[in-house]
Amino acid sequence: MSRKVYLAGPEVFLPNAREQLDIKIALTRAAGLIPVSPGDFVVPPQPTKRLFGRAISEIDEKMMDAADAIIANLTPYHGINADTGTCYELGYMCAQGKLAYGYTNVADDHRTRTINYYKGAVQADASGRLRGADGLAVEDVDMADNLMMQGGIERRGGQVIVHAAAPERVYTDTTAFEMCLRLLAARE
Repeated sequence: MSRKVYLAGPEVFLPNAREQLDIKIALTRAAGLIPVSPGDFVVPPQPTKRLFGRAISEIDEKMMDAADAIIANLTPYHGINADTGTCYELGYMCAQGKLAYGYTNVADDHRTRTINYYKGAVQADASGRLRGADGLAVEDVDMADNLMMQGGIERRGGQVIVHAAAPERVYTDTTAFEMCLRLLAARE
């Protein structure tokens, strides 16, 4: 029996979203897995933008409920962290005890990206904890992204694959995604 894999990530926001989703769907099928993609549904007309958003949320959760696993694109989106919707989806799946894998196409870890955000203005406090100029702590645990995301994946037997994609291909390079597919397919 092939696993149904929910494909989470910011690809739905790309100008060529359909093309990118179709590439990942084809790669998932080629790996012997069944893709469940958030871009593969039609939202019924809604009277307000808020209700439209809620309809998408409900459809996505039903798709995740039907999936056996998730591959989450944790490539930073609109900042130093993964897309917040993807973070929710990963947490939702992990809370159900489903298999989880993740990847990022940015090689710098969370700590390095945070220090770069502060333009290097990070210092150790009296206890040795790194803090930005605003006093907020810098997470320093040698992980690709927030410890809850990578920790959640690893505690369920999955992995986070880190790949240094060319800057112009950071959202379209499928190298790390394909590695996740191979790892997940090997668990069949």
